[in-house]
Amino acid sequence: MPARVVEGVVHHYDWGDTEFIPKLLGLAGRGKPWAELWLGTHPNGPTTLDDGTPLSALSGPLPYLLKVLSAARPLSLQAHPTPEQARSGFAAGEFADDQAKPELLVALTEFEALCGVRPEAATVALLRGIGADELADIVASDGSGAAMRGLYRSTIDPASTIAACTGRSEPEAVWVNRLEELYPGEASVAVSLLLNLVVLQPGDALHLTAGNLHAYLCGSGIELMAASDNVVRGGFTSKHVDVDLLLDVVDPTPLERPIMAGTDGRYPLPEAGVILVRLDPGASHRSTGHELAIGLDGTTLYLSPGTSVFVDSTTFVVTTP
Repeated sequence: MPARVVEGVVHHYDWGDTEFIPKLLGLAGRGKPWAELWLGTHPNGPTTLDDGTPLSALSGPLPYLLKVLSAARPLSLQAHPTPEQARSGFAAGEFADDQAKPELLVALTEFEALCGVRPEAATVALLRGIGADELADIVASDGSGAAMRGLYRSTIDPASTIAACTGRSEPEAVWVNRLEELYPGEASVAVSLLLNLVVLQPGDALHLTAGNLHAYLCGSGIELMAASDNVVRGGFTSKHVDVDLLLDVVDPTPLERPIMAGTDGRYPLPEAGVILVRLDPGASHRSTGHELAIGLDGTTLYLSPGTSVFVDSTTFVVTTP
C-alpha cells in the first residue's frame, strides 16, 4: 500500500490554543487546549493507521517525530543536549534516552519565540535602554553567559531587571512583564532579556541545535525533530526544572541570525538526517523513505518509499509507485 491515512495523537497541555488544531482536523475543540498533534512512532504518542493498526507495523520505528504545535501561552525555557551529552547523561540517569534532540519549527501563523543568546552589544544596548543597568554592566564586562549563570545561581538578583521593564514599550520588556505575571520572580524572566526575541511569519523557521536556549511564546507551526525526550528546562513551567544541568547544556555563544529561511520549500534538519518539505498548490513530491504528511485540510498520511503525491488546492493526491 503506497499511502495510508493515519491518525495522530493530540496532547492537551495547558499552554495550548483552543482553536487552531481542532479547526485543522475539522473537530470540535470543546474549549480545552489543543497543544500538539503528534505523528510518528514515539511511545508517548504512537500514530495508528485508519484501521487502528500501529503505524510502526508498516514503517518500523521512525527516527523522527512530526508535530503541529499551537501555543496560546509560553512553553518552558529549555535546551537540548549534544549527542555526547545525551549518551553520558543517559548513562548517569539524567536523560530519558541516549539521543540528541535537534528540532526545527516552521511557522503556520505569526509566531513569537525566544531563540538563542543575542549578540552582546545588542543586549547591552537593550538593557541600558530600559534602565536595567546592573545587568547591562555584567554583560558588558563578563558576557551573557556569566550573566545567565549569575541569575540562575542567585548571585544576581533578577528583581531590579524585571522592575525596569514595568511600563516599557520595547517588545522584549513587554514580554518580561507578561512572563512576570505568569511566573513571578523567576530568574528565567530576566534571562529572557539575554535571548533573541523573534517574530516569524508563515514560512519562516527556527533551527534549534544542541545548546540553543529557547522558548516558544505564542503561535502555531509545524515541528520536525529527532524522536527523543531529552529536554532540560530552566523555567516557565510546572514541570521539572534542573538549573545545574541546563547550565551544563546551554551554549552561550551569540546567535546572530536565528531565523531560518527554507530553500524551495525545503527545511533540512541535518543532525537527524531528515528534511521538512512544504508543498504549495500544484507542487509534487516523491517519497524517498517512510514519510509522514500533513495537509492544511487536516489530512494526515503515511507515504511508503517511492509514493508520489501532488497538492490540488490543499488536498493531497496520491499515485502508486
